[in-house]
Amino acid sequence: MRIADHRSDDIPEINLVPLIDVVLCLLIFFVVTTTFDARSVLKLQLPRADGQPADARVQPLGILINAQGRYFVGDRELLRTDVESLKQALREVAGEDRDRVVLIRADARTPWQAVVTAYEALGQLGFRTVANATAPEIDGARGGTP
Repeated sequence: MRIADHRSDDIPEINLVPLIDVVLCLLIFFVVTTTFDARSVLKLQLPRADGQPADARVQPLGILINAQGRYFVGDRELLRTDVESLKQALREVAGEDRDRVVLIRADARTPWQAVVTAYEALGQLGFRTVANATAPEIDGARGGTP
């Protein structure tokens, strides 16, 4: 009895499905982890400055608002907290100089209405440059809940 040898009939073949799966996973990995640099695409021409220093002799007009909503213009305290008395104090301190920078320094606990009143008075008088003073947050010094 002759035993058939089927080894010569076996044709070796390469299964490409696992290889395609690995290549596809690598492709997805590289696409997801690649960062795109948008700055290389944009062509900007930035404005130039002449570098002249600002006039340091002109001090900003300071408005200080304490936690109770009381106003201090320059070095004097206002007796009333209405818009008209604040406008009168600003006229006396600033004169006709409406281009002067106004620096508002308000306590963190100041009622918001007091700050809005200050903005209203400055807007009615025609001041155009208003800045708000803030303090940097110190780690661990912040009160309240996160």
